[in-house]
Amino acid sequence: MKFFFTLLLTLLLASCAKNTKLELGVYRAQLTVQENQQLPFIMNIINDSLIEIYNATEVITVDEISYKNDSVIIKTPVFEGYIIAKVSKNGLNGSFIKESYDMIIPFKAIKGSERFKQNTNAKHTISGNWETVFNTNSTTKRYLAKAVFNQTNNKVTGTFNTTTGDYRYLEGIVDGDSLKLSTFDGSRAFLFVAKITDSTMVGEFYSGNQLKKSFIAKLNNAYKLPSTKNLTYLKEGFDALEFSFPDENYNFVSLSDNRFQNKVVVLQIMGSWCPNCLDESKFLAKYYEQHKKENIEILALAFEVAKTKELAFKRIKRLQERIGIKYPILLAHFGSENKIEAHKKLPMLNHIISFPTTIIIDKKGKVRKIHTGFSGPATGQNYIDFKNEFEAYINTLSKE
Repeated sequence: MKFFFTLLLTLLLASCAKNTKLELGVYRAQLTVQENQQLPFIMNIINDSLIEIYNATEVITVDEISYKNDSVIIKTPVFEGYIIAKVSKNGLNGSFIKESYDMIIPFKAIKGSERFKQNTNAKHTISGNWETVFNTNSTTKRYLAKAVFNQTNNKVTGTFNTTTGDYRYLEGIVDGDSLKLSTFDGSRAFLFVAKITDSTMVGEFYSGNQLKKSFIAKLNNAYKLPSTKNLTYLKEGFDALEFSFPDENYNFVSLSDNRFQNKVVVLQIMGSWCPNCLDESKFLAKYYEQHKKENIEILALAFEVAKTKELAFKRIKRLQERIGIKYPILLAHFGSENKIEAHKKLPMLNHIISFPTTIIIDKKGKVRKIHTGFSGPATGQNYIDFKNEFEAYINTLSKE
């Protein structure tokens, strides 16, 4: 597969044409996913070295842009995914690539600011909370979600929140009786399509070109997801965690080190490839800067999809530099995001079912709380509630 990626890059970049820069302006980009479905997103080419990608209120600043002959390579921040495309007067034409996942998705972009084409006025308004079930065709892999939507005329924003995290900033339209939503952040490429009534929707969820799930939802403004506080827990006979993993200098770090003694410790189980982990890392990085003098420490354990240790540390460093993370990130595992393999590194837990998973440890080294997943800023009030609860709980522990 590595040879194939190299060949693809060579073919796309091979040209005798002179260097071509991007024409400035707003573009409607699209990825071709499963069943020839088109996943659109909007990108604004501000200058030769700066692009913004928009998903609802999210603005992703892209400043890692390079050129060769008549092609451009657009590397999205933090994540490994990148776009490589030929530049012409008609726009861009190429691929979105995630090498660790063996993923290549056709990509193109032309001038335009309309994410989805509107054919018919909206027949329904879907603002509110929706009780949702994914994988409805399976009896063993079903899972629950709470969808929260806001609609103005035909425009819709919102997200699906699950017990293991949210599907981030979604944007789209209601076209007649059809719902269309999408997001693209350099890691996740999500498309949702559904038929709706005033109180139900039935649809399909496409994740890149490798995953498709059916879903059913019903309007239920009183619906709440099951608690995420007891999904992961310490096995009987354990009240603390033990591990030793290397930092970027190959120094092994553990909770028994002096740095963590008599301090409240927030342990983050994460990966640089994970969008929900990115949302949590942004929150924790800011929190740490504000509270690091208050006998509070944060420590992250990275489970990386990179195929080599060196590449894994490179991606961790990139994350730290882009987000401004000042707390240590240790490499716990590389080569996959397999949760079973992750659990082997921390066998005192019953399991690990989500990245991120956040473990709060008191000043005596005892585990006091384990939180599965992360509801990021796209979830609105859920995110606000989490922040308030987190800060209050840490404050309580710090005073013990």
